[in-house]
Amino acid sequence: MERQKILLVDDDPRNLQLLRQILKDEYALLYAKSGAEAITNAMKYNPDLILLDVMMPEMDGYRVCEILKGDRRCNHIPIIFVTALNDEAEEARGFELGAVDFISKPVRPSVVRHRVRSHLALSDQQRACQRRIEDQQDELRRTRLESLMMLGKAAEYRDNETGLHVQRMARYSELLADAYGWNSSACDLILHAAPMHDIGKIGIPDRILQKPGPLTPDEWVIMRQHTEIGAEIIGQFGGGSELFVMARSIALSHHEKWNGSGYPLGLKGEAIPIEGRIVALADVFDALTTRRPYKEAWPLEKAIVLLQDEAGEHFDPTLSELFIERMPQVRKIMDQWQEL
Repeated sequence: MERQKILLVDDDPRNLQLLRQILKDEYALLYAKSGAEAITNAMKYNPDLILLDVMMPEMDGYRVCEILKGDRRCNHIPIIFVTALNDEAEEARGFELGAVDFISKPVRPSVVRHRVRSHLALSDQQRACQRRIEDQQDELRRTRLESLMMLGKAAEYRDNETGLHVQRMARYSELLADAYGWNSSACDLILHAAPMHDIGKIGIPDRILQKPGPLTPDEWVIMRQHTEIGAEIIGQFGGGSELFVMARSIALSHHEKWNGSGYPLGLKGEAIPIEGRIVALADVFDALTTRRPYKEAWPLEKAIVLLQDEAGEHFDPTLSELFIERMPQVRKIMDQWQEL
């Protein structure tokens, strides 16, 4: 079994040697003789515990503790101050900075061993608890994703569009979000939320949804309700999860237009949620470039011209430009998920 690592920090070699004699039989020991060296070693070796002297030249233990607790890479490491100071105010300051305990100098071997064992055991318990929480959160995210996928599959059965359309437009959305500067987590979120854009079509009557010819003005009024129906469906079952919040926003806003002529709310410009603007472009582009029962696929060049013409009208002009710039990646998605 691998030994737990303890970083010993003291500017006096005699104190380091004493702590070494006390702890060497049970733990893997690391050493630092200054505050700067302590910070370097803590970040490099990620010890399980730090025994930190307070009174050191140039950078005292309080400053070291403050820096370590302010860095996400090592703020989880428990710090025990080892000090000759015996003042309540000094102890209070240490605890405020994030230390877990104090050991007074001159140190007593039995006290050092007991405090080290206790805090390592507590730290192990906290890490195990954190892992359980993370596992539960992962399971919850997986369950929510599966719920959205089932809703999406149900919508596909009622629509003329194929599941490949959903795959392509979701990946176009992910690509565009990345081009816009989103981080990987947010890009993954829109990849899984975008396929729910038309979930509200579940609530549209078959006579309208599957009508082979053009819709009448009255039928269009009903068809346009799918945005609000979708938002209501997702909102009822999604709770407050980021995935469902984004999916609901997309369902409601993906038919809004940059110039304000879209529906259902007639939002304009940046008042339209960015995820809705992204999916609007991805959805229309895929509809243009693939064959449907009522039309042939447009050539790619013709679709690009439309994106250019509709920049600032239907589409966010920045997104139109970013999407066109990434046409090589778009082509790869088209090839990978082409209709059979």
